[in-house]
Amino acid sequence: MRMDSVPKDIRIIMKRALIIGVTGQDGPYLAKLLLDKGYEVHGTSRDHESSSFGNLDRLGIKERITPHSLISRDFRSVLATLQAVQPDEIYNLSGQSSVALSFLQPVETFESISVATVNILECLRMFNHPAKFYNAGSSEVFGNAPSAASEQTLFCPRSPYATAKAAAHYTVANYREAYGLKACTGILFNHESPLRSARFVTRKIVSAAVRISRGSSEILELGNVRARRDWGWAPEYVEAMWLMLQQDDCDDYVVATGETNGLDDFTDAVFKAVDLDWREHVKYNNSLLRPSDIDISSADPGKAATKLGWAAKYHMRDVARLLVDAELAAVD
Repeated sequence: MRMDSVPKDIRIIMKRALIIGVTGQDGPYLAKLLLDKGYEVHGTSRDHESSSFGNLDRLGIKERITPHSLISRDFRSVLATLQAVQPDEIYNLSGQSSVALSFLQPVETFESISVATVNILECLRMFNHPAKFYNAGSSEVFGNAPSAASEQTLFCPRSPYATAKAAAHYTVANYREAYGLKACTGILFNHESPLRSARFVTRKIVSAAVRISRGSSEILELGNVRARRDWGWAPEYVEAMWLMLQQDDCDDYVVATGETNGLDDFTDAVFKAVDLDWREHVKYNNSLLRPSDIDISSADPGKAATKLGWAAKYHMRDVARLLVDAELAAVD
């Protein structure tokens, strides 16, 4: 049956989403969520013709995503993509995502996060585009947070990455208040999954523990094992992103489990999952310390629970077990 022969009152209206930075950890999970909800999903990478889109492939959705090339710090590239896609919802997940690397590449980090965010917002403003806009924030903006950080907590960034995220956050708030854009930021605390890059310490710990359980004699070297974080499960967190854009009034939200644990606790949970004592296989290496670091990061996700109806189901020890199970399955 031709669509134009279907009465208008019974046609299904398919929303169109654009995920800027679809190739990382969160992008594929968000894309899958949106596809399951009936969205038409478009995703970007710097060069879609050379990108493998490996994480999309791992979730079995690569062929269901329409790819685009986009350099988000280039205004003309952003404008061309928005005009081509005409999305109802935009999710900005792009940018340099490593805190450690940001100390080595501060300019790249700032441009890929802050300048990119301004470019998207300015395109929406200039052309009065009605799309709702989600910006990926970070708990790093709070710096040390011994008391649970909420949306009202003052920022105190301690890295180039955190500084860039803080600038992007305030820019989104300014465009929302000054120009009436439907824009929000999700202040996401640490969240993990099997799609996490190998350069992140959580993946490093899980991979090493599994190799050691299979007979490797290696010693895992870690930096500040006393650092305390709120770890959640990435596939859950993308649902919070989507929920933010379903609200009549866009606003900013902390997304976290509300439970804080030490990196030593996480390491212990991972090694216990493969029946090992982490203290027999880990040593301290002070060369892995950052120029400045966060000792403790704790969260108050109460607003997300109250207004979005979202709360984390998986906490740190659940996440450790899920990561180990996925790693074991991958090597079998």
